[in-house]
Amino acid sequence: MVISCAVLFSSCQPDNEFEISELDGRLNLALKRASDGVGQDYFKLPQSNDYSAIPQDPKNPITDAKVRLGQMLFHESGIAIAAKNDNGTGSYSCASCHHAQGGFQACLPQGIGEGGEGFGHTGEERLLRADYNVEDIDVQPIRTPSALNVAYQTNLLWNGQFGATGKNVGTEAQWKEETPLANNHLGYEGTEIQAIAGLGVHRLELSEGIVHENPIYQQLFNEAFPNFPSARRISQETAGLAIAAYERTLLPTEAPFQRWLNGEKSAMTDDEKIGAILFFTKAKCASCHSGPALSSMEFHALGMKDLYEHASGKVHNVSADDDANRGRASFTKKSADLYRFKVPQLYNLKDSPFYGHGASFTHVKDVIAYKNKAVAENANVPSDKLDRNFKPLGLEEEEIDQIAAFLENGLRDPDLMRFVPDALPSGNCFPNNDHAARVDLGCE
Repeated sequence: MVISCAVLFSSCQPDNEFEISELDGRLNLALKRASDGVGQDYFKLPQSNDYSAIPQDPKNPITDAKVRLGQMLFHESGIAIAAKNDNGTGSYSCASCHHAQGGFQACLPQGIGEGGEGFGHTGEERLLRADYNVEDIDVQPIRTPSALNVAYQTNLLWNGQFGATGKNVGTEAQWKEETPLANNHLGYEGTEIQAIAGLGVHRLELSEGIVHENPIYQQLFNEAFPNFPSARRISQETAGLAIAAYERTLLPTEAPFQRWLNGEKSAMTDDEKIGAILFFTKAKCASCHSGPALSSMEFHALGMKDLYEHASGKVHNVSADDDANRGRASFTKKSADLYRFKVPQLYNLKDSPFYGHGASFTHVKDVIAYKNKAVAENANVPSDKLDRNFKPLGLEEEEIDQIAAFLENGLRDPDLMRFVPDALPSGNCFPNNDHAARVDLGCE
């Protein structure tokens, strides 16, 4: 009996190995073609502690000290001291809208900073506070983008407005004083400018309070910025630079696709491998989503709905008149950029079930089906403004399912919590520190 089992096992094994290696070979060929012959290395993410391999701003080199400080500040509600309502002071952080449990997104169609309460399990139950007027809450007129893989973006936000380099060279006329865009004059790349500007936009302040009073923070700033004069060492600029250094290390290297790229060929299922092959070939996804982050610095008009049209009715302070609805043109003021939005990265999409700049889709499969049919859902976008490559793909239902399997599972890093601090110098709960959130998060 033992011998017959062994014979049976050995006789079946070569076929199974042949099937797996055949898929691996097809995927490898697809990657070579999608990368002009480079192959697997073109899509590999560096490890988060391999700073020399991570794209970075030469004006803000990544160091251990900056990353440590940035990790704390990113989650620190103790710097929430510029609240419009005193009841919200000390209750929110950068991570309120970009937390690990949501794939460094909000896990909501519209992230809520000040004026929100609660958390739930993955941020899905953050709601408006009853003691706030809706006009005083901190929300944006567009879906919160992910902070994952921002190292691969020279310009940030859906319209790419932040950053003095890359796509924004020549846009200096739009960097108006007395607006967040004035921060572009500092000359940094998008990750740094967004972090610096975002502190002010989202009512986070370092002019006084915890960072000046806590010796741990004082030491962290001294270690991170020894070349800054002591009078400028703790500021919005240095805090933003530290946060940006930390954000650049948010790389989902434990996703099955990344493990497969690094030689672990059993990391993805057959369906995920077939989905990946389709992604890089028939579905033509890689024409926009390429490189290690499966993103690009391109802007395209795909006719998706805006946030004010969200079916839930649970979005706030948005309207058809929001400038954000105009896409890249809201920044450049060029008609050619109307309704064009930046290509997003694709890792850990499953952790925050809202897709498109207006959060109009709630399943990855629905986005694939939308692009497969290529029929615009937003009646406000003229047909002549739609991207010329927005055309039917001819994918079968099974193929859509397989691409979804690759995107949802093959690109999902299951351990983003490794990027979260064990505790903050302030001792505050994070990512949110209001009473309801502290209960949800087990802080009290």
